[in-house]
Amino acid sequence: MKNRWRRDACLVLCGVLLWLLRDVQHVRTAAARALSLCAGTVIPSLFPFLVISGLLIALGFGEWLSPYLSGLMTPLFRLPGQASGPLLLGLVGGYPIGAQSAAELYQQGLLTKNETERLLAFCNNSNPIFLISVLGSGVFGSVRVGVWLWLIHLLSALLTGLLFRGGKAPARREKVRAVSCRTVSLPAAVVSSVRSAANGMLSVCAFVTLFYVLVSPLAARGGHLSAVLVGAVELFSLTPLLTPDAFGFVLSAACAGWGGLSVLCQTAAVLDGTGLRLAPCALGKALQALFSAGLALALSGYVLG
Repeated sequence: MKNRWRRDACLVLCGVLLWLLRDVQHVRTAAARALSLCAGTVIPSLFPFLVISGLLIALGFGEWLSPYLSGLMTPLFRLPGQASGPLLLGLVGGYPIGAQSAAELYQQGLLTKNETERLLAFCNNSNPIFLISVLGSGVFGSVRVGVWLWLIHLLSALLTGLLFRGGKAPARREKVRAVSCRTVSLPAAVVSSVRSAANGMLSVCAFVTLFYVLVSPLAARGGHLSAVLVGAVELFSLTPLLTPDAFGFVLSAACAGWGGLSVLCQTAAVLDGTGLRLAPCALGKALQALFSAGLALALSGYVLG
């Protein structure tokens, strides 16, 4: 079965390669547009957040928040207070900052594997700048619509987290675990955060470019079905296909909650070598997309007027 899967995958890849070779000019144009998108939108909106979030985690942001938010994280999600750091950073910073922050806490011994995988199901979220500026203002011509998209995104993430809450509250952490984060010097933390963010941005831009090229034939077709398929694969490629109506509003919310295959690949790259599974994150994003679509459908009449 394993060898058959590899053979089928190789046949599909050979077909993709033949398509790339047959339409080289189109591929070059699509790749150039994707790189322009990365330079003009993806990097400016993500790189500073990646650096700052990495720095916060390295300096003990999760431990500092833990006493204040444990009363919220533990009853609601059955997670220790440290888990509030990746959740907040993911809601503010965008994909894949939440996943990266959660993985870093796991590697530092501040979260167990079970806790981290449950946290991954709802802490990896879209950038509010993308939702408010690119979708709200750019597609619907309204910042208010973008704010509603972000609120729907936030609420659907929290609802997903409730579905992944554990069976019992986590045990109290030993104080010695919190010391390892605080003993890092500021210069070392800055250098480490910048390097990690640069590697993360390289991975993000590579996946955006690849999937932008792969979905370009679908994007060229237009129509609702093409928009749904493109949104399921790559979020940035969806924006030119969105219409400023109820369908576009619901699709925007659902695809932002899902993130796309591109985001899952970015998350897989972040989790590579940590021993953490991608499956809880993928399931969480699918549930978040359903919650987002339902909320957007219920609110579309009010939000769009």
